[in-house]
Amino acid sequence: MTQTKHDFMVLGVNHTTAPVLVRERITFPGNQDGAVTRLVAQTRGIEECVILSTCNRAEIIAAVDDSEEVSERLIQLVAQIHGLGADSLIPHLYVKRRSDAVRHVFRVTSSLDSMVLGEPQIVGQVKAAFKRDAAANATGPLINRLMHRAFFTAKRVRTETGVALSAVSIAYVAVELAKKILGDLEHSEALLIGAGEMAELTARHLAGNVRKPIRIINRTIENACALAAQFEGTAEPIDRLYEALTTADVVITSTGSCDPIIMFSDMKAVMKRRRHKPIFIIDIAIPRDIEPRVNDLDGVYLYNIDDLQAVVDENIGERRAEAEKAGNIVDDEVRKFMNWNMSLEWAPTIVALKNKFEEIRINEIGRLNGRLAELNDTEREAIDILTKSIINKIAHGPISFMKQSLKTSRHNQHIDFVQRVFDLNSFVSGSESEEAQILDHETDHRN
Repeated sequence: MTQTKHDFMVLGVNHTTAPVLVRERITFPGNQDGAVTRLVAQTRGIEECVILSTCNRAEIIAAVDDSEEVSERLIQLVAQIHGLGADSLIPHLYVKRRSDAVRHVFRVTSSLDSMVLGEPQIVGQVKAAFKRDAAANATGPLINRLMHRAFFTAKRVRTETGVALSAVSIAYVAVELAKKILGDLEHSEALLIGAGEMAELTARHLAGNVRKPIRIINRTIENACALAAQFEGTAEPIDRLYEALTTADVVITSTGSCDPIIMFSDMKAVMKRRRHKPIFIIDIAIPRDIEPRVNDLDGVYLYNIDDLQAVVDENIGERRAEAEKAGNIVDDEVRKFMNWNMSLEWAPTIVALKNKFEEIRINEIGRLNGRLAELNDTEREAIDILTKSIINKIAHGPISFMKQSLKTSRHNQHIDFVQRVFDLNSFVSGSESEEAQILDHETDHRN
């Protein structure tokens, strides 16, 4: 009986391995319906996968049959999808395998790997990515289990540690950076470009710092109006963008555009109309909303998401001790998950062993039906309970032997030994539901 090998891997870039110039080129555009994920899932060696793409990371999380071989194929595929050379990507990529991959997923979901420690948005982003790719049939029992345990781990971190207490978001940090640059924002005219989740968070933080109504510009005016209504701001269509830039003091932009919406030539004209009065622009979009050359114009002070790190570093100090507690929780959950994953190797053998013993029991009782005819229902039930108890006790030894062998490097040989001793090759392992029940029971017992 062949043993099933299940491996996990993560391949990606994040804010610690790649600058915004690289990250904005690896964003998996066109994956709103999971089409790109389905393409990745078709890669030889990949069983299931999820793609996570946020402003600070782009990752493929996969269940694979051999992570060493698959990683090479994935690197080539990612380069092809984004029209890049693999050589230009490799210096910024990380590949995590097995327990390191599981730990990474748990840390990311728990916001321990974020630019802003404890920021609350990431778990929602991970859930959205998982929901999308599950709907695209790119996930299965392995990734489903991994993601659900990641969400459970994130919940433990939030409830058992103080990592999320006074946690901040990228939007909060962007506003704090604006305050560091301009000082008091009370009399500044603030312009917000975009009306998505990040823009809403930004508006929330801006609203407590500016006296003038926040001007909100978005391609979909209805979304801009809805956001403006929440914060007593004003909504304007995208064709008023350059007019708004002419009078704004601080601009924070966060759209989902794949291309820059403010170009050098247009901003040059804006600055001429402003008579080069200083303007502070914080671009927290990935890909970036502002053409980088805009920063070369006199009077323009352009910051991107990587420039927020100094503000982040000030905020992280008070939560470092809590982060250590959270790390211990993650390690505990990784251990439980890897035990479950390893148990996939012996589950089919356990099912086959129990099925064979049950078949023997039923056959032997059948041979005695003539002698048992005079027994009443209570007596028959007693015999049934007795015989089941006997085979469970007989099975206990080899099952314990296999479980203990998982702690050694020879567990595959030991499982094969049990299969040969009990002649299990002719027995098809139980249904997926039977194996899942065994594994869930074992995992619950360990928990």
